[in-house]
Amino acid sequence: MLKGKTGSSVLSNAREAGRQAAAQAKQGLDKIKIAFVYASCDYDLKAMLEGIEETMPGIPVVGNTSYTGVITPEGYIHGDDGFVGIMALEDDAMTVGAACRKKGACAREDGRIAARQAMEAAGRTDPPDYFYMAASPGEEEFYLKGITEVIGRVPFFGGSCADNTITGGWQLYSGAEVFPDGVVVVFFYSEKPVANYFTGAYRETKDMGIVTKMEGHRTIAEIDGVPALKKYAQWRGMDPESLKGGALLAGTVVSPLGVKDRLGDLTAIRHPMNGNDDYTINVGNKVAEGTAVIRMEATVDELVSSVEEGVRKLTQKAPAPLGALHLVHCGGRRAGIGDRIQEVYAGMKSAAGDLPFIAEFTFGEYGYEDDGNNTCGGLMLSFTGFAK
Repeated sequence: MLKGKTGSSVLSNAREAGRQAAAQAKQGLDKIKIAFVYASCDYDLKAMLEGIEETMPGIPVVGNTSYTGVITPEGYIHGDDGFVGIMALEDDAMTVGAACRKKGACAREDGRIAARQAMEAAGRTDPPDYFYMAASPGEEEFYLKGITEVIGRVPFFGGSCADNTITGGWQLYSGAEVFPDGVVVVFFYSEKPVANYFTGAYRETKDMGIVTKMEGHRTIAEIDGVPALKKYAQWRGMDPESLKGGALLAGTVVSPLGVKDRLGDLTAIRHPMNGNDDYTINVGNKVAEGTAVIRMEATVDELVSSVEEGVRKLTQKAPAPLGALHLVHCGGRRAGIGDRIQEVYAGMKSAAGDLPFIAEFTFGEYGYEDDGNNTCGGLMLSFTGFAK
């Protein structure tokens, strides 16, 4: 039977915080297979990981820094001096292999290398049943492409590392390795199913257009032949000058852009991140020229309520009773929710019931819907359940 247990700490000493959270997470577990760890970028992360290793020796530890806090069944965990949350999983029927790769010259090749290393760590030569990925913001789709080239299409979940100030202070970690840019993967081999509910939980508007010019992979230059920022401002009845710079990031949490998958099963959210002086828009994920983008909408009330709804839909979607939940919640949504984060916790707890869970706040979310086509997005929820 799969069992999960969580632990947390807000101690100012990172090593002691790691020890305290790990001691809580290991209680009642005898053969832990993996520990997900999400922490503050303000910590000495190497010291924190040393504290975890002292308490959970030999256990694969993976994760990244999370925006402002984490959520466990105990509540919203945050602190002025730092925070850490851990969820440990054990299951005699599960085999895992964890690996990491610091960013090199090619993200796609980094993904291929990490995939081969994860199989080796698991003592396997075959593709996993599902996998977890964490990466630095910027090239998530290319790490995924590299992994897929090695193992084929296998369901995945995870998110991108984040910091508290959106200034690039994020970190990834696997074992004792800590680094700002690259990829972390965990391959899971299990006959028990995993379920993922992946959504932006936004409503479509009638405002849509074709991306007629891109600069690189993540800068939309024109929509319908019009400078992208001007087109977006026109849709919302706003002055494009008011959306320049970082103002666009905050102003689009309640109204981002969406792109439909080829069957219309999923609308992946593209978060406009920066309004440039030339009226181009930097977005948080890859966009292709010729793609239709749709302006999406949600109120703050809907951002809050969508979390409880999402957990309930995950449990309904799961093909078997669940034993633990891994919840990825966008950091941008977290910022838009603001002081109402306690309502988010209450909704998570109500929907999860007695199930152990951990929620991190990320700068990119990964998941799949229906036909299993793995997708990276932003301003999204990726909720995963492990069968008992």
